[in-house]
Amino acid sequence: MKFLPLLFCILSVFTKINAFVTPTAVLSSTKLLTLQATVEEASGSDSGAETGDPKEYIARRIIVEGDVQGGYYRSCVLNEGGRFRRLVGTMSPPDDTKRAEIYVEGKRNVVEGFVRWCKKSSKNVGLSQLITVAEVMKEEPTGLYDDFYVKTK
Repeated sequence: MKFLPLLFCILSVFTKINAFVTPTAVLSSTKLLTLQATVEEASGSDSGAETGDPKEYIARRIIVEGDVQGGYYRSCVLNEGGRFRRLVGTMSPPDDTKRAEIYVEGKRNVVEGFVRWCKKSSKNVGLSQLITVAEVMKEEPTGLYDDFYVKTK
């Protein structure tokens, strides 16, 4: 009987620890979709992301404008697209205009993530150049590329 209060004390400690465990409630698919739509609406994300199989192989042509001809921006595109995300495609060679074209192929979720990165690149990625995405076009994957190619000056 002496150990009964000690047992209750130990059990109460374990109960408090378990209170911090995330709940295991199961959300129905409609509640999950509603919650996801609410979060996207609240964050103001207009990423243009489509619903579909995230593993589907797709292609996008992204037209960017601004200080896109500098080597630093092109290196960032190469790193983000080719090295970090393992996309295949190309970026148009440098010229005297303020526009560049990026063509990427890959799995839907990775390509859409890259498009989001392009849209926020001048704001949150640490680039000093001002870059804007003028247009994102759907393309059919060609399968011509085996890597991501960017030519710098």
